[in-house]
Amino acid sequence: MPSKLMMVFVGTDIIFAGCGGLLIGFSLLSESQMRATPTIATVAEHLLLKQCPLTAGVVNAIFIFLTFLLSLPALFLPQNRGWLRAQGWLVVFCATFTLVLGLTIWFVTLHSRANLNRIWAHEQPLTQSLLQQKFNCCGYNNSTSPPFIQDSTCINSLVAAQKGGCISKFSSFANGYLDLIFTAAFGIVGIDVVLVLCVAMVLKYRQELERYKHIDEKNGMGRF
Repeated sequence: MPSKLMMVFVGTDIIFAGCGGLLIGFSLLSESQMRATPTIATVAEHLLLKQCPLTAGVVNAIFIFLTFLLSLPALFLPQNRGWLRAQGWLVVFCATFTLVLGLTIWFVTLHSRANLNRIWAHEQPLTQSLLQQKFNCCGYNNSTSPPFIQDSTCINSLVAAQKGGCISKFSSFANGYLDLIFTAAFGIVGIDVVLVLCVAMVLKYRQELERYKHIDEKNGMGRF
């Protein structure tokens, strides 16, 4: 019957693999969304996802799956410690990779207003109009800086001046959206840390078993 330690290790290992699935699923779906034509409902996410290292997320997920596969021999070879050591180092690598991705996105949020200003300036009038309709605003800083795009939300300069610019609403949405992403990344790093601790405990447990086995063998030989 498996020990409680091994059950916790296996459970954490499965959750670790699930995090890889979450990473690759989010990255691929986001890339698919970015290739689609933006709408009022998706235009903000479309622009923000361009700031995320999605390709690196896919690469990280691949390393996570490889690490999980490497853990299988460690499960089926109860006396072996080499596979466990290799898994432990790979988990540390994956955790560092994920941490860097999370910090990259977190750093973007520290300069969100400046980044969004640059994004707004480089987008086509259609995209700017979609953002105005989504956030019910006109222009970026205000209706004249840069000039608003005339559409169903900003029908004239008087209405545009009353609604104000999109800077506050857009940056607030961006921070909330990106906060969710990098918080999820840091959560995955937490799972990685737990798995590293489990690997260390299993290694220690197997080392103790091997030591007791050698002691028993010596005692057995001493009787003869």
